[in-house]
Amino acid sequence: MATPFSFSFAGDDIENDDGHAAQPTIAAADPSQPPPPLSSSAPAPAFAPASASASASASASAFPVQGKPLLPPIRHDMDQMLARLPSKIAYGLLSVTLGDDYPGSGAAAAATIQLPRRELWDVRVQLMAEEEEDDDNNNQNSNASVGLGDHDVKTGIYEGGFKSWESSVDLVKVLASEDIPHALGRDPCVLIELGCGTGLPSLAMFQWALAKRDESSSPSTAEKSPLVLTLADYNPSVLYLVTLPNFILTWALQERGQLPLLEEAFSSDGELELTAEVVAAFKSSIDAHHITLSFLSGAWSPEFVDLLYQAPGGSAIPANARTLVLGAETIYSPFALESFATTLLSILERERPGSGHAAALIGAKRLYFGVGGSLDDFVDRMRGLGATVDTLREETEGVRRGVVRCILD
Repeated sequence: MATPFSFSFAGDDIENDDGHAAQPTIAAADPSQPPPPLSSSAPAPAFAPASASASASASASAFPVQGKPLLPPIRHDMDQMLARLPSKIAYGLLSVTLGDDYPGSGAAAAATIQLPRRELWDVRVQLMAEEEEDDDNNNQNSNASVGLGDHDVKTGIYEGGFKSWESSVDLVKVLASEDIPHALGRDPCVLIELGCGTGLPSLAMFQWALAKRDESSSPSTAEKSPLVLTLADYNPSVLYLVTLPNFILTWALQERGQLPLLEEAFSSDGELELTAEVVAAFKSSIDAHHITLSFLSGAWSPEFVDLLYQAPGGSAIPANARTLVLGAETIYSPFALESFATTLLSILERERPGSGHAAALIGAKRLYFGVGGSLDDFVDRMRGLGATVDTLREETEGVRRGVVRCILD
């Protein structure tokens, strides 16, 4: 039976500029269940239809549940994901203060970045329409919207991801303070966000990359360093319902001043119309900017890492590319911590034979009450696996949090 779990941490809500509070969610393993060995299943189609993905969600989990297999890793076709989006999407803006240490912010005022997020009520509307269609077709899709309920998780069905967490905002601030935005135009970069959910850190990188390319005085796209963004979440529904829409919104807001069709696509009440012309312009624009978006779902495992390195466009990345792995709220239980640490180590080891420019930035709470995960345990585990770990940021107000950097020498 699926087990609901709620953290109910004070101070976890992240509000948009309009004051709309996003209810936080996080996945939790059932501590009463012993972790069986990782297993893999036969690969699923490139992107399963709604009924198939819901069926898979109902019978598999990111964490061991008695008698249930893990979801296998799957790469998703972006065209198929785009085809599932509605004719328009509603959004809000999250304003993140980057701090005085952000390069170029100056002493007068701290710099800020605004990140769009698809509204959860809009996600619910789409899921209700999909479930109604499934009912008409006699499909069993009752679990698709479980992530938008009152519980943070239902083990074996939904592993968290529709909603944003404070540690993802911490990562945005660290990315800014590390001067990464200014390096995007100089060096080829591969960004991998594990457990991406709404994808706030990757959205910030995407926005900075677009701005950097728009400011370039060179008209030649050949001189723009490639950027590969890989977004990975356990649940496929999270990727097509919130992750991809958030990238489209980020692109549209950044480019609306240069493309008249985008000015017409935005409404005054916070919606973006996804016409065929807008979708085509989105795809054409990221190609012209030498930006590749890649989407993976499924459990962390050796098979997941293998699939990760089959990324489209990966062969075009020069050997001197910098690889950055991001993860926020990914170590909230002992099993999640072990699975994540093992996967992260595999990625860093694959990068080590190259230029040695790979690093991981991980944001988490100091302690996850009730399920056993902690940032200190993660640091100890990574150091035990041979990684060098440094603390980049600490938050002491409210729920204590931190961001650490992991590298292999």
